[in-house]
Amino acid sequence: MKKNYNKKGGTRPDNISHAHNEGDVKAKKHLGQHFLTDESVAEKIADTLSYSGYSHVLEIGPGMGVLTKYLLRKDTDIHVIEIDRESVAYLHEHYPSLAGKIHEKDFLKSDISEIFGQDQFAIIGNFPYNISTQIVFKMLELRNYIPEFSGMFQKEVAQRICEKEGSKTYGILSVLVQAFYEAEYLFTVPPSVFNPPPKVDSGVLRLSRKEDFSLPCDEKLFFRVVKTAFQQRRKTLRNSLKTLDLPENIKEDSIFGLRPEQLSTARFIELTQKIQPYAV
Repeated sequence: MKKNYNKKGGTRPDNISHAHNEGDVKAKKHLGQHFLTDESVAEKIADTLSYSGYSHVLEIGPGMGVLTKYLLRKDTDIHVIEIDRESVAYLHEHYPSLAGKIHEKDFLKSDISEIFGQDQFAIIGNFPYNISTQIVFKMLELRNYIPEFSGMFQKEVAQRICEKEGSKTYGILSVLVQAFYEAEYLFTVPPSVFNPPPKVDSGVLRLSRKEDFSLPCDEKLFFRVVKTAFQQRRKTLRNSLKTLDLPENIKEDSIFGLRPEQLSTARFIELTQKIQPYAV
């Protein structure tokens, strides 16, 4: 069996260490930090990317670098972005090969073109639960540059992103992500492999950008239609889209008699095409 070595040179046959070593970064609740302690899970997450079609990878929220370690073994250019100053200091000390590639910034507020210019890059990470959906929305804004995205979320969020129509958990994130990416739920991770353990299971997903990811409709209107429809998800589209002030005759179309969770991404595109001539 492959042995894993901890910082003191001993072996950890089960790959898990819950001990808090002196010099380790303490998890901060306000940053949503739960540090992954299972080496085998970290390696498995690093293997979720294909590392083809781009030459850069950005890891969001590396913490103490348990995932970073395995990313650095890949034949690609690794950068990390981390808001926690204590984690940044730890990474500088323990990962000298990342010199010049550790960005002490808030991903949500950063201009990523300052790092990669106009180059294509992948995103990976063990994402803080409290901002994970915001990370996905920012990724969608940057979709022209991101052919691949993978990482760990709260399980129900990961499942929602990958869900298909007809489910109660299918919603805004599901439709918007799947308009541009193939979404795949990969595996579940228990709370026991984190320090501190979260109160819920985690889930790892992979998003692969579609070959043709431009929509045959107005993209801003598409986002608006999807978000407006799901704000009143129990109502039919005839009622939930009232704020768009559409003429009565268009609302006679049978698609307006459906609820948003009944529409696939393709049918939301069709709906947007129907609305487009009348949208203000």
